[in-house]
Amino acid sequence: MTGMDINGTTALVTGGGSGLGAATASTLVGGGATVVLVDRDEEAGRSVSERLGDRCTFVAADVTNSEQVAAAVAHAADGGDPFRIAVNCAGIGIGARTVDRDGEPAELSAFERVVRVNLVGTYAVASQAAAAMAKTDPLDDGERGVIVNTASIAAFEGQIGQTAYSASKGGVVALTLPMARDLATVGIRVNTIAPGIIDTPLLGSVDDDMREALAAGVPFPKRLGVPDDFAQLVLAIIQNGYLNGETIRMDGALRMPPR
Repeated sequence: MTGMDINGTTALVTGGGSGLGAATASTLVGGGATVVLVDRDEEAGRSVSERLGDRCTFVAADVTNSEQVAAAVAHAADGGDPFRIAVNCAGIGIGARTVDRDGEPAELSAFERVVRVNLVGTYAVASQAAAAMAKTDPLDDGERGVIVNTASIAAFEGQIGQTAYSASKGGVVALTLPMARDLATVGIRVNTIAPGIIDTPLLGSVDDDMREALAAGVPFPKRLGVPDDFAQLVLAIIQNGYLNGETIRMDGALRMPPR
């Protein structure tokens, strides 16, 4: 089996100020990569970067801002090690029914914002990163880079109130294969992870009783996922050179009910 050795490469990780992105950055730095951490929350991003040490730098950027995305990618591409890895973890979510209990339609601007961050932002980072990776020298098997995007099991079993989130994450799933096909000619693989219920800051408002109930609904293991589970899967995807164009569920065999 051939696969990419992350040691001596540069990686860009969006949403790196917390949760999945912070765990992924830590795992990549631990494997010898240089990481460019991207987040719109400057305080959180700098805190993670400082904790991870000299091989991690922070660039403040909003994934919906094309100029800021281009600057972050340029920073990664201009480093001493070849830029070969991009991991999209930036994302947001809202809860809103299509028609609320008072019979009013959902706020369109909120729907647009979620889709813009989760789907358009993912595409913006991936396309900019791919253009930079395509300029690197190929490895022995012709590979130049790996892009890992983040969807959700809500892409498949969205719950009540998740129309915006599910639509955005379903779009990430749908773009995975055509993007992998687009980038095959330049040796860049594209894969997506669809996590289940992960204990990240997005669950910060959930009390202990609800956490226990959520964990009990997972067939096995009966626990919430943790960011390190995600980071280890990112690493496995990078290291498996034949894995391409695939969306991998990481959910303990959970299938979400309507509510």
